[in-house]
Amino acid sequence: MVGRELVSKTVDFIFDFGSPNAYLAWKVLPEIAARHGATVSLLPCLLGGIFKATGNQAPAIAFGGVKGKMDYEMLEMRRFIEAHELSAFRFNPHFPVNTLLLMRGQIAAQRMGVGEAYLDTMLKGMWEQGLKLDDPEVFVVTANAAGLDGAALLAATSDPAVKGQLMANTEAAVARGVFGIPTFFVGGEMFFGKERLGQVEAELAKG
Repeated sequence: MVGRELVSKTVDFIFDFGSPNAYLAWKVLPEIAARHGATVSLLPCLLGGIFKATGNQAPAIAFGGVKGKMDYEMLEMRRFIEAHELSAFRFNPHFPVNTLLLMRGQIAAQRMGVGEAYLDTMLKGMWEQGLKLDDPEVFVVTANAAGLDGAALLAATSDPAVKGQLMANTEAAVARGVFGIPTFFVGGEMFFGKERLGQVEAELAKG
């Protein structure tokens, strides 16, 4: 029982900056965790790598031919945005953005002790400001504007250890059963999609 309580007080957040639903989930998840005295463990993973390993596809590709499916997906997103007052959200005009640089930057930021600040900054850049963050110059300027060391972060994205960690995270996520983003784990329980945040909170409440 003690072991379960300890495990249940951490929420693993598996994400990629290329997912608008990861942005929306992150806007809500910290408050859920705080209500239950839980911490959030950031686990950046490459969505493309997850898709390749599992045979999954982006919803627009997987369900684009299903009548009404994508219309409903957009309706659900609007409902979530309204329910949580996330009116700053905007679709990125450069979508799809290659997130490899951003994801390596997240690994580097966590190693530098500024993981959450970096996550907040780059998610805002992607899904509020509409920035082309796969451009190294834009990446550096955006980081600097938030008080981060953009040049150091950019340089760290070339570090083999950083690259290796991102690959290892992605492989480990797939091994745990992850097939898409955002995914959350509370102990051994997996929850996929921002729509499951209520279930994440219910699992934390069991602790």
